Amino acid sequence: MKGVVLGGTASGVGKTVATLAVCRALADAGRNVRAAKAGPDFVDPSHHAAVTGHPSRTLDPWLEGDDGVRRTYYRGDGDVCVVEGVMGLYDGAVSSTADVAAALGLPVVLVVDASAGMESVAATALGFREYASEADADIDAVGVIAQRAHGGRHEAGIRAALPDELDYFGRVPPLDSLSVPERHLGLHMGDEAPLDDGALDAAAEHVRAERFLDVAREPPRPASAASGAHRDARVAVASGAAFRFCYPTVRERLRERADVVSFAPTAGDDVPDCDGVYLPGGYPERHADALAASPALETIRERASRGLPVLGECGGMMALCETLTTTDGETHGMAGVLPADARMCERYRALDHVELRARRDALIANAGERVRGHEFHYSTLDVAGDARFAFDVERGTGIDDERDGLSEHRTLGTYCHVHAESGAFDAFIDEL
Repeated sequence: MKGVVLGGTASGVGKTVATLAVCRALADAGRNVRAAKAGPDFVDPSHHAAVTGHPSRTLDPWLEGDDGVRRTYYRGDGDVCVVEGVMGLYDGAVSSTADVAAALGLPVVLVVDASAGMESVAATALGFREYASEADADIDAVGVIAQRAHGGRHEAGIRAALPDELDYFGRVPPLDSLSVPERHLGLHMGDEAPLDDGALDAAAEHVRAERFLDVAREPPRPASAASGAHRDARVAVASGAAFRFCYPTVRERLRERADVVSFAPTAGDDVPDCDGVYLPGGYPERHADALAASPALETIRERASRGLPVLGECGGMMALCETLTTTDGETHGMAGVLPADARMCERYRALDHVELRARRDALIANAGERVRGHEFHYSTLDVAGDARFAFDVERGTGIDDERDGLSEHRTLGTYCHVHAESGAFDAFIDEL
């Protein structure tokens, strides 16, 4: 599958809208389109999926390694893939859009805010192209897509100013309907606040789909990973409104290694018969009343106390705590497996790539092993004095700046979101 990367000149420049417009234009040109996201993200990919009708995959060398990025990319099976960048093209201490483009060998089309410039758009793009050598980045910036650009003289001025080595790939018009409302942790999800179809069609008309197809390249094939035997085990994966942050590749890897059944606690589902439970992250604070009333939490508490392996990531960990207090000051009882109380805050408390070292054998790592992941949360935990921690934090914030991974019985709760390519979920399956 050939692909191209859309790299922004900064955060907030409109990469998501540009990505959706390019996907729509390529689909209108008769191509089977896939999308992907550079850097850890659960929200932007939900908008990709809403437009393409297919899962959008996360590509991050810190989480997956270069070969893991390629393996994740090749799980897609379309004609062409549009990879949305993260932040600005070169931003990111351990993983950037430029790193993803280099790992895949894909060309970069720059998303440049053209709302107040013409020649300056060309100057910005040329600077980003030339900076690759300063940053020792093995990438090829091939052109621009002008975000918030009018037609007529505005568009003509941008095109005329571009040097020969930078092509013009079209524009996204400045339409009020081409926006997605935001909340904490990012945009609203794709099925909550999708872009207006008519506005997206209008934007796609100004994208030069044929130029994207001309420059798209096929990444190198990755080395094969160890397959891992399928086990006679059943994993219950929480879904629904409170548990939405699960990479598609994680679900696929779990299905490759075990039988998987989903349940939605906020819809009143109880925990099905299983050998282990996985609670992904999400928005438990927005559905705390329904979650507290669910029979699933009581079942998890009872079965966890008898030794059922339970893994909770971020929001999933919060659901395993004693209580959850929202920003409105409302306190709701949770599963009570982990000796901590979760409290939501108005501002984010952590946002970073993470590296943890296991203090002892845990569900996702053996003693001394390191686990890489990502954290982004608005909550804090008030942890009991006798709580046991599974990990020392070598990079990131964790639960208390030094430790992460609350453990009780065979239950593990962590702020760290891990990817299937990390091997953490294989370790979890092997514990069942």
